[in-house]
Amino acid sequence: MIPAGFDYELTELHTHIGSAVSPEIMWSLAHSQGIKVRDAHDYWKFVEAITVQPGKIKRLDDYLELFNITELIQSSPEGMEKSAHSIVGGAYRKNLITRLEIRFNPMLRNRGGERDLDHIILATIRGVEKAMLEYPVKAALILMLDRRFRKEQNAIIVEKAIKYKNRGIVGIDVGGPQAQDFKMSDLSDLFDNARKAGLGITAHAGEDDERDIQTVIEALGVQRIGHGVQSAWHPNLLKLIRDRNITLEICPSSNLETKSLKTIDELRFVLKKLLEEDIKFTINTDGPEMLNTSLKKERAFLLREGLLNEEQLRECEENARKASFLK
Repeated sequence: MIPAGFDYELTELHTHIGSAVSPEIMWSLAHSQGIKVRDAHDYWKFVEAITVQPGKIKRLDDYLELFNITELIQSSPEGMEKSAHSIVGGAYRKNLITRLEIRFNPMLRNRGGERDLDHIILATIRGVEKAMLEYPVKAALILMLDRRFRKEQNAIIVEKAIKYKNRGIVGIDVGGPQAQDFKMSDLSDLFDNARKAGLGITAHAGEDDERDIQTVIEALGVQRIGHGVQSAWHPNLLKLIRDRNITLEICPSSNLETKSLKTIDELRFVLKKLLEEDIKFTINTDGPEMLNTSLKKERAFLLREGLLNEEQLRECEENARKASFLK
């Protein structure tokens, strides 16, 4: 039965644990662990500190800095279990999302090795499993590698993803700020190991520039790309994406708020080009709480601005179900 106010069940493939937990839960987690957030001495200042506010974000790196706060607050098994549980339940109650993939970097939650990595991962899995007992949702986790990490660190994350692939880890991703001397191609053997183990492969690329798109396709062998919007200005990349049958995980509000796309007209151009070039894409939030959005709001925005119609949104939903690593 579809509840009143909903048209059909939804799928989200791209949301981060660090940006998808409601502020009141984050506030409680911070207090329970004795964590102080600078210049956030009351609840409302705290909300401002962990969410996108008007005029606050000038570039993508400004947005990524917000994760430094949320990841610290979530740096415990208890914090990750509660966070994961709240995301899955909230996705169903607020948006009727019944298929959900959540991503996070466990090594950014273990306080530089102070916390045990397996405990962090297993606690997150428990949170997802508890929520799936309570709600009719199929949910799973994607472990993220980071551009700032040494290869040895990223290799450990891939090992953990493979270790827990039968407990709800369904894929790997790579993200984080651009880092000096980092080469996406250096991760090719790690991604190959994950693929051979049966994990899904996605990567953040083409968000604020096009530099990594070709590499993640040809060297990492991705099935999906997180964002990928900069490909719209490069016919050779669009052809490569289409020929390799890769699905783009589009996050409209996120790309506008982080200035990856400067205007709604640029977003309009991107979506129009993807449709014209027969590129498969999905609609996602990236982080509903941090960005003050939801999957329903994203879809309503696209309809209201005439960027997509209802038939095209249904096609995005079908693309998401087919591209999901949840089988």
